[in-house]
Amino acid sequence: MTSKTKSILAKLALLTATIIWGGSFVVLKNAIQTLPTYYVLGMRSLIASIILSAVFWKRFKKMDRKYLWNGCIMGALLFTGFAFQTNGLIGTTPGKNAFLTSVYCVLVPFFYWIFSKIRPDRYNVLAAFICIIGIGFVSFRGESFISGDAWIAVGDILTLISGVFFAFHIVAIARFASGRDVILLTILQFIVFSALAWVMCFGLEKIPASNSVSEWTSILYLGVCSTAIALLLQSIGQKYTPASQAAIILSLEGVFGVLFSLAFYKEKITPILFIGFALIFISVVISETKMDIHPIAYLQGAYAKIINKKASSK
Repeated sequence: MTSKTKSILAKLALLTATIIWGGSFVVLKNAIQTLPTYYVLGMRSLIASIILSAVFWKRFKKMDRKYLWNGCIMGALLFTGFAFQTNGLIGTTPGKNAFLTSVYCVLVPFFYWIFSKIRPDRYNVLAAFICIIGIGFVSFRGESFISGDAWIAVGDILTLISGVFFAFHIVAIARFASGRDVILLTILQFIVFSALAWVMCFGLEKIPASNSVSEWTSILYLGVCSTAIALLLQSIGQKYTPASQAAIILSLEGVFGVLFSLAFYKEKITPILFIGFALIFISVVISETKMDIHPIAYLQGAYAKIINKKASSK
């Protein structure tokens, strides 16, 4: 297989993972309308843990105390992020949930600064500024001035909090993955995720006696497709795709989330909401790529060549 073919297949893998994740917001919204929240999270993570453990069981030979400790931290952060996101989804739409969750991409450089002492660059600051404006367009409810209700829906607030924990989760991966088996850490984090979800489920919820066909379909989609398969596709895709290109493809998750919400949830996108989505998407792209994307990168490169040529002619 040629390198070009590998590159194309890798991008298709990333795109497929992104589409699957985009669809998961509508699937999850439908699931939690009839099933308890932590029950859904527990089933989702349990299925993913079983599949990944069965496929990569040999990785457990590398297990040591450090793997276990790091996996526990990652799993706790991931579970907390999903708990806030899923509870937030109860009070907001799949499209808004998808885009508000994606703010973690903008937060990561600032949180990583705490541990690495590496300051966020100008692109990170610009992205954060644009993202804040976008969040305002998406979440601010103008009618609250008249009705006296909260300016921001509780579901949107919970979703934004989930973005904070997802950002810390990404920082934890960056800290723990160096020189370690990422797949083993991933499996361990889902096992911890599942354990915490079931603790919350048994403590706060009543487990359903049975599930309908549609409910099982949603659970299997979330556990098999959205978690296990999409995760593998992401790992494979990012291995053969430049970081800037991978970031662009993965940032489309919010876009696909809105498209699926429009098609299957009948979400209505107002002009103000569209502007907010666009600003958040732009902020994520800027933060992830540092503007190193076509055609911007091409124009920057062309401009640099012109400046160098003028300098050399003097």
